[in-house]
Amino acid sequence: MNTQFTEALHGRVTPAMIAAAGAEKTTPEIVRAEIAAGRAVLPANPGHVVLSPAVIGRRFRTKVNANIGRSTLRSGEEEELSKLTTALSAGADCVMDLSVGPDIAELRMSMLGRSPVPFGTVPLYEAMWRAGGSAKEMDPGVILSVIEEQARQGVDFMTLHAGLLRKHVELATGRVMGIVSRGGALMAEWMVCHERENPLYSAWDEILDICAAHDVTVSLGDGLRPGCLADASDKAQFAELDILGDLVRRCRQRGVQVMVEGPGHVPFDQIRMNIEREQEVCDGAPFYVLGPVVTDIAAGYDHIASCIGATVAAFHGAALLCYVTPAEHLGLPTAEEVREGVIAFRIAAHAADVGRKLPGARDVDDAMSRARMDFDWERQFSLALDGKRARERYMQTKECGDGKDDHCSMCGKEFCAIRTTRRIRDLTR
Repeated sequence: MNTQFTEALHGRVTPAMIAAAGAEKTTPEIVRAEIAAGRAVLPANPGHVVLSPAVIGRRFRTKVNANIGRSTLRSGEEEELSKLTTALSAGADCVMDLSVGPDIAELRMSMLGRSPVPFGTVPLYEAMWRAGGSAKEMDPGVILSVIEEQARQGVDFMTLHAGLLRKHVELATGRVMGIVSRGGALMAEWMVCHERENPLYSAWDEILDICAAHDVTVSLGDGLRPGCLADASDKAQFAELDILGDLVRRCRQRGVQVMVEGPGHVPFDQIRMNIEREQEVCDGAPFYVLGPVVTDIAAGYDHIASCIGATVAAFHGAALLCYVTPAEHLGLPTAEEVREGVIAFRIAAHAADVGRKLPGARDVDDAMSRARMDFDWERQFSLALDGKRARERYMQTKECGDGKDDHCSMCGKEFCAIRTTRRIRDLTR
């Protein structure tokens, strides 16, 4: 990062911000150093007035993003605001609005006013909507206008599919699933129709001017992420990654914070290689992964299939996990599916943090174990990632007829291993 940007951080990263951001057992100096080195980002547009920012980087707790937003077929402002509330209550660290359709700016302003966590968008979606949903009719100038308008509204980070170039399109046409990124597919169609280079790539300097002026963090979109196991780690994916590495360096030269989005559907055994390759090509920029999804046959359960991959990805270097809901590949998620996705990915993120021995990560697990040994059910519910669900499930089959909550219905009083262990301890003292 340049000196001007590094110095600016001294006035922005405060102890109170660190506490709000969940960067456990660290200091403002460490956060500033990681951001200045490009290994972390702090998405914090000054226009987002209700923001309590999250530090995203390998040195800190793994964060979880929740995608919400209406489609052209379903949902509206009330339902999406409900999903936002659900995602926040479930513990999402960031939220992205992927809405398409009319009155997008009004919906986004409503969400921004209710979101204390970093808020992201994909400006290309709004630009395409203004063109009637037609890639052929989209004016590249509109993209810049949308980016600036969203930046002025207070959007903290933006997914920009600038690394997918015209020469890459042919590499993806022979895939089993082709291009599955919505933004990537739209951009590829525009380039094919107009026989011109990606307008985001061509206007990158102008885009950085806007991001620098509003302190918008760039999230480099992976338009050629694999959409099935058969397409993982192919020439198309890695050709785009090489361009993303170049764009990372251009962002840093301008003092614009940047993170890199990653795959997609990836076989379990290829995840580590993908993470390490991104870290090398993109000089340690924070990696923001969708899953990865480790099998293609978990329809209805893709939040589970993907959090398996997410745990591996976070353990080996991913800093931000984009959740997947049970509705993935099937339809627009409901508020309940948003909750399930956030909780699943918080489990994945925490498991990875414990595995990589992040200072303090296991403290809550140890506290839970002591509460279980003491049959302190209230303490267990307060420590659980989803205490409400834990309490409901416990009460569903509670069988303590004698008024003592010193066992559960799984083993019963006579066969409870914890009660037996207590007796053994008493006998061996």
